[in-house]
Amino acid sequence: MKVIVDLNKCNDHGQCVYSAPEVFSLNGRGELSFRDEARDIYVSDQLDESLRDALEEAADICPMQAIEIEG
Repeated sequence: MKVIVDLNKCNDHGQCVYSAPEVFSLNGRGELSFRDEARDIYVSDQLDESLRDALEEAADICPMQAIEIEG
């Protein structure tokens, strides 16, 4: 399973950080830390299946619907 974040949609609300802190975090500027690695779309490496529930919650509560789960 992978997580895909559309950084063009993301407004750095940080709700995903509360749902899945093992995957999401904010950088020192208060932005989603994936912005340090990607500009438009961030695609994670393979993630452990045990994170699925937290990731689904993060995707559901994202106000901008910028998070997708693949696989």
